[in-house]
Amino acid sequence: MKWTSLENPVEFHRVQRLRSSLLLRLGAGIILFFLLIALIGPWILPNDPLLVGMSDRLLPPSAEFPLGTDHLGRCILSRIIDGTRTTMSTSFLVLTTVILIGVPIGMVSGFWGGKLDTFLMRTVDGIGAIPEFLLAVAVAGFLGPGLLHVMLAVACVKWITYARLVRSIVLLEKEKDYVKAAVVAGSGMWIILYRHLVRQVASPLAVMAALDVGRFILLISMLSFLGLGVQAPAPEWGAMLNEGRSYFQSAPQLMIYPGLCILMVVFSSNLISDAIRDHLDIRNR
Repeated sequence: MKWTSLENPVEFHRVQRLRSSLLLRLGAGIILFFLLIALIGPWILPNDPLLVGMSDRLLPPSAEFPLGTDHLGRCILSRIIDGTRTTMSTSFLVLTTVILIGVPIGMVSGFWGGKLDTFLMRTVDGIGAIPEFLLAVAVAGFLGPGLLHVMLAVACVKWITYARLVRSIVLLEKEKDYVKAAVVAGSGMWIILYRHLVRQVASPLAVMAALDVGRFILLISMLSFLGLGVQAPAPEWGAMLNEGRSYFQSAPQLMIYPGLCILMVVFSSNLISDAIRDHLDIRNR
C-alpha cells in the first residue's frame, strides 16, 4: 500500500528523506552491486576460478585475464567473482543467525527479569569479557578449519551484542504505560513482546545489523586469512589475501583486489548504517 502526503504526511516525509539520502543510495548501490555479482557470478566468470596453469602464473592484466593471474596461474577476476558469493552469503547467514539467537534472549531476559535475567546477563558478561576476535579464533580453532565452523565461531561471538541491545530497550519500554495497560488487560508475555515491543526494537536493530554486515565480513576474512576459514582451493576474499601475502612485493595485485572488495563492502555497510541512524535521530528532525 502506498503512502500519500494526505494519508500520513509524517511517515510519508520520513520515507522520502530516507530514500533521498545520498549516503543510503551510495551504500545500498555498492551492496546491491556485490549481491548481484554473487547471484549471477557463475554465468559471468571469464575463466574457471579453480583451473591451475603454472605456465600462466603471475601474468599482468590481459584480454583473457582482465585482472591478471595468481601464483598458480588462476584468473584473479574469476576467483574474486566466485568468492563474492561465498563471502556475502556467509555474512548474511551469520547476521540472520545472531539475530535469531540474540533478539529472543534479550527480549525474554529484559521482560521477564528476576533470576532468569541475572543468569542470562551474567553469562553474556562472562562471554563478552573476552575480546571478540580472540574468542572467535578460539572457537574456530577448537572446531577446526572450515566455512561452517567460521560461521559458528562468529555467531557465538556476535549474538551477545544483540542480546544486550534488545534487553536494554525492553527494560526501558516495559515500564511505560502502554505496556502496563497491556498487562492489566490480560495480555501474555509473548503477545506483548510480539505486538508492542518488537516494533521498538526494530529501528536500532536495523542500524546495528547494517553496520554488522561489514564487521562480519571483516571477521570472517580475518579468520580465513589465518587459515581457519575457507580452505584451498575454494576462493574467498580473506583466503585470497592469505594466499597473496607471500607475493606482496613482487605481485601486490594478489592482495590489493580482494582487499579493495572487502573495503568497499565494509564502507558501504557503514554508509547505510549512518543513513538509517541519522534518519532515526530525533535531533535531526
